[in-house]
Amino acid sequence: MKKSLLILFVVLIAKAGFAQTAALPASETVLKDAYARAAKENKKVMLIFHASWCGWCKKMEASLNDPAIKPMVDANYVIATFDVMEQPAKKNLENPGSLEVMTKLKGEKSGLPFWVILDAKGKVLADSQIRPAGASLDTYGENVGCPGAPDEVTFFTKILKSTSKLTDAQLAVIAKRFAQNAPAPAKAVEPTSPATVGSK
Repeated sequence: MKKSLLILFVVLIAKAGFAQTAALPASETVLKDAYARAAKENKKVMLIFHASWCGWCKKMEASLNDPAIKPMVDANYVIATFDVMEQPAKKNLENPGSLEVMTKLKGEKSGLPFWVILDAKGKVLADSQIRPAGASLDTYGENVGCPGAPDEVTFFTKILKSTSKLTDAQLAVIAKRFAQNAPAPAKAVEPTSPATVGSK
């Protein structure tokens, strides 16, 4: 009888331990894996929040995966991505718990993509929000998302410089690639004078 109770007790403890592991939100699993890899490889984590409908998110992904800069980025960062803020028909794409992580990181008001640089212990080093000088990371700022405009690219490369081992020459290559994301200037429409309309 005692032996049966002991076996039952061990089985219940084992199941409880498994249930706790299984209940870990997907977002925590992604982060845990990213932190472990960053610690092992002496890198930082670049956590990117994106959605399938977001055109600028696709530009961010294409930029980071461009063969001209991907090796440099991968040598310094572990990239982890969370799918958030999907439309109702695509809610299944979201990482469970990712919006809570985004909110904790002060990104829920920022728009997408929103990215954060963290160390291997999960300390936030920087994010994609431009803030007033001297403001802390707890202050909401203006999100640059996928850098494209000159001031956004400058902001992004400054963050990369402070959180990586990238050289100035490598940062210049990265800046050049991200500058390709700049919105095209609007074409000026030449005004038509009434005297020339319909004349040959």
